[in-house]
This record gives sequence, structure tokens and C-alpha cells, in this order.
Amino acid sequence: MTFSWLMAVAMTDLVVTARGPVRLIELNRPDQLNSMSEELHSGLASVWDEVAADPEARVVVLTGRGRAFSAGGNFDIMTRVQRDAAFREQNVDEARRIILGMVRCPLPVIAAVNGPAVGLGCSLALLSDLVLIAEGAHIADPHVQVGLVAGDGGALVLPLLVGLARAKELLFLGDRVSPQEAVRLGIANRVVPDDKLMAEAMDLAGRLAKLPGQALRETKRAVNLHLEQAIAAVLEPALLAERDSMHAPDHIAIVEKIIAARAGR
Repeated sequence: MTFSWLMAVAMTDLVVTARGPVRLIELNRPDQLNSMSEELHSGLASVWDEVAADPEARVVVLTGRGRAFSAGGNFDIMTRVQRDAAFREQNVDEARRIILGMVRCPLPVIAAVNGPAVGLGCSLALLSDLVLIAEGAHIADPHVQVGLVAGDGGALVLPLLVGLARAKELLFLGDRVSPQEAVRLGIANRVVPDDKLMAEAMDLAGRLAKLPGQALRETKRAVNLHLEQAIAAVLEPALLAERDSMHAPDHIAIVEKIIAARAGR
């Protein structure tokens, strides 16, 4: 991960750029639809403490480069997680740090969902404080479809946003949620034309950056006490259940089938 406070020069998997008081965090694997790599996953686990420690930072904008926000997990990492217990524990620990880092980051986080936000990509959007979603984007959490427990965000946040019954429907079936439906359900704040998404996100970030900092930070913390209650009850059981499903026969068989089908194209 490279931090360049004047401009992002190094093309790494996670790029953080200073735009005045705004920190723009970009997932930078556009050819892979910003699916996770080891570097990207570990970077997302540590970046929230980094931006929180930056005395000049006031707001974060999170987005993906290219045509996706994030396609979530990738099958090479899934295969390694299935076979390597130590790597599996590392993966779960990083997932925990991503969740806690976003919830407890004192800076407001705006997700600019520029394309598909799937799996962990969906969780990153759900864990953000404000969500702008492009007209051509969608959100989906298909953990269950590939034999995984939806433990890294969906089970924690979705019930608070949409209610238990709708959260179960979205997590059980993994169906795509359109931008308009995301706003209707309370998953996103507004739909924005694709070509205006980043401009609107940066404009919103600028408005937030001008607000009194202590009042904004403490309001986020106060509102997120609702999430903290869910974290205390849900996070560890959900993450441990997902960890156990990472090497379950159903998951292994589904991943092998998908990899074989892709190889046969």
C-alpha cells in the first residue's frame, strides 16, 4: 500500500491520495474488478487507522478504479484459505480489522459505488457512513451462494438497515440490488449518474470537511453505538462461522466447479 499525500504515483492495489482535507481511498485492481488480493485485503485492514492518525484529514471517500467498486473475494485466495489454516486465521483477523476500522474510524466515510459491489465489496459499502451509488452499479452479497457464511459485514449491518426479513432474503438468495432499490431500502443515500459520481462524492466530502470537526466525529461515534451493540453480539460468532465455512465441503466443491468452468471457456 502506498500513501502519497500530494498525488498517487505508485500503482499499488490500494491507493490513498490527499485532496485537501479529503482522503481518497481507491481499490486499484481494475482488471480484476477490484477483487481482493492479499495486499488489498491487508491494506484495507490497516488503512483506517492510518487515515484516522492523519491530523489534516477530515473525510474519506472510498471507491474502486475502473468499472467495479469491488467484486469481493477471488478464487485463488479462496483456494489457499481452504488449505492453509494459518492463512485462514489471518484472513478472518483482517476481516475483523476492516469492520472495526470502518465503524470506529472517526472520519466520515463516503462510499462512491461506481460499479458492482459484491461480497466484501458489498460489506465495504454497507459499513460506510454515506453511500452514493452510480446508475450502472449494483450491490449483492452472494456469500451463501458459494457456500460461505455472510459473516464479514452483511449479517452485522443489513438487519439494521433493512430489517430482519429483508436482510435474510438478501443474504440467503444473494440477489442483485439495483441502485434505486438500494436507496429505497436504506442501503444507499442517493443514485448519481455514472459520469457525475466522483464529482458529487467529492462535493459531499467538501461539505462535510467544512463542518465542526469534533461535532461531526462525535455524532458519528454516537450513531454508531447502535452498530457497536451489534458488534458485541454478532461479529465474533458470524466471523467464526464464516471461518469454519471457508474449508467446508460445500464451499470447496462450489469453488472447484467455478474454477473448472472458467478454465473451460
